[in-house]
Amino acid sequence: MKRFENLKELLAEYKKLWSLQYAESLMGWDIETYMPEDDAMTRGEVISTFSEIKREIYQKLGKIIERYEGKEGLNDEERGILRVLGRDYKYYSKIPLEIIQQIERVRSEATVVWRQAKAKSDYSMFKPYLEKIKDLQIKIAEYWGYEDHPYNALLDLNEEGFSIRDGDRIFSRLLPELSDIMKKVSEKGYFPKSHELEEVSYDIGRMKVVNEEVIKILEMPKGKFRLDISAHPFTVRISADDVRITTRYEGKDFRSTLFSVVHECGHAIYELGIDRELEGTPIGGGVSMGIHEAQSRFWENIIGRSREFVSLIYPKLKQNLDFLSKYNEDDIYRYFNIVRPSFIRVDADEVTYNFHIAVRYEIEKRLIGGEIKVDEIPSLWSELMEKYLGITPKNDAEGALQDIHWTGGFGYFPAYTLGNVVSGIVYSKTPNLYNLLREGKIGEIKTIMTEKIYKYGATYSPKDLLRKTFGEEYNPEGLILYLRHKYLKS
Repeated sequence: MKRFENLKELLAEYKKLWSLQYAESLMGWDIETYMPEDDAMTRGEVISTFSEIKREIYQKLGKIIERYEGKEGLNDEERGILRVLGRDYKYYSKIPLEIIQQIERVRSEATVVWRQAKAKSDYSMFKPYLEKIKDLQIKIAEYWGYEDHPYNALLDLNEEGFSIRDGDRIFSRLLPELSDIMKKVSEKGYFPKSHELEEVSYDIGRMKVVNEEVIKILEMPKGKFRLDISAHPFTVRISADDVRITTRYEGKDFRSTLFSVVHECGHAIYELGIDRELEGTPIGGGVSMGIHEAQSRFWENIIGRSREFVSLIYPKLKQNLDFLSKYNEDDIYRYFNIVRPSFIRVDADEVTYNFHIAVRYEIEKRLIGGEIKVDEIPSLWSELMEKYLGITPKNDAEGALQDIHWTGGFGYFPAYTLGNVVSGIVYSKTPNLYNLLREGKIGEIKTIMTEKIYKYGATYSPKDLLRKTFGEEYNPEGLILYLRHKYLKS
């Protein structure tokens, strides 16, 4: 690996860590898909032991990293490796092993309990675990270090360099624009608030066929990719040759499972587009949650909900879903782009989606800052939903229990809005996008995205990558432009 000639000793030691992460990714996927529930505690213990081994490896890596401080003649990839490993080493050296192990154990148990609590719509079942997770996250923030607010530490851990200052700036610019767009879309009346197809049941077997056809249209590589079923759709990268996604089948409103597939394919496309030579190094994966969500939201919304994509998949929909016989492409396009306030984030439309993230952002910020208690989350959730969208959840499953994310910690949710913002930047900087899509040139779109973002992996920090590629950071103007053009000029 001449590309990393200066870091041979470091990467040889890192290979052990990479192998552990490979196994952890596989176990994490199994927890969400096929693991028997009764094994949750044992699995947590195994992962906890892995954390202990990883810590020992990081101690060795830390000593090697120190020798490279101030070293000249390193290329961008080598500097990226030292940056990423330096952050990882900081995590394992600053945060006590017992805290890390507690997190792993609680996460494994909390995932199972969350699933049960959501099914029963009973927040009280999950609350004790959320209390533990909150306390552990606050401890992590203290050990990691922060300026001004402990939530800044958790934001930075999820999105390098991101802070409350960034989040507040983005939401203060975005939310008033979204409120205006939502109001004008309602007045215009072309995009419906509801559609009869939402209540139409589908055969799960036929829908699985549709999703497989969508995967083919998106040119997902068969030997490196698979689709499974889970309670909450997700993507996991095991290696450069093994990226897995999941969806769920609820039996009606086929948009939900279809767009889960397109969204998760976006994550997978990113991972599969990373320069193969970076495999086995610390920069061989996606750079951050926000950049990752930019890819999933780009493929789900800017590609997947476009007229051009509807035209590509329409024949497969008609062929496999008999109940679509009376609907034309425009009907499907409008069904895909319903605009209305709704309770469930993953089912929210493009115009209202970021309000859902604002709710979670405000709750996390106040919870970690000590302004509210875990007991108050459901009531604050309802209050914020009423404030932003004018609706109030009927139960916990529609409210604070709808997402799995809090089983793993706090600070992730803003990445979804960052993803939307960055996908808007991509839209504004790629003028021939829909011409390529109209011609079915998915591969060319992937190539463009690979050159702009994918190939670099984690070589650059999120902000540095955006500045290098687009000349700007988290600028919401492209997203506002996209939404106004699509929903108010159609």
